[in-house]
Amino acid sequence: MGLLEKTRLKSPWLLHYDGSSCNGCDIEVLACLTPMYDVERFGIINTGNPKHADILLITGSVNHRSARVVKNLYEQMPEPKVVVAVGVCAATGGVYHNCYNILGGIDKVIPVDVYVPGCAARPEAIIDGVVEGLNVLWEKWKRRPWYGIGYN
Repeated sequence: MGLLEKTRLKSPWLLHYDGSSCNGCDIEVLACLTPMYDVERFGIINTGNPKHADILLITGSVNHRSARVVKNLYEQMPEPKVVVAVGVCAATGGVYHNCYNILGGIDKVIPVDVYVPGCAARPEAIIDGVVEGLNVLWEKWKRRPWYGIGYN
């Protein structure tokens, strides 16, 4: 594993986006940043810029208006990237799945790599999902055509 891979995996940057939700999962995501759970002990940093993010963490379902925003955020992120859907709403649309303006889960708009179940998802489960996302990020990194050239 070269220096570039180690830095991307040892200190991933996370972009959090709230779709149309009740904000229950968002409160739990914020709880991950508190000293009790301290997600930064894994080197994970919350950023507001998609061009610096490795992991897109999405809570809530996607509606017609937010679909364009989610797709735009996803396209701005550099490769390889990972999408983590947090909560039932992000996975299937949750309690809002029959609403006229809800498309469903995030996977209706962009590909999702890791699903974190729950309503609202617990901070421990969110941290586990992000760490699983790091494994997916590593697997995607190894599939790059230039992997191993000049980094060893």
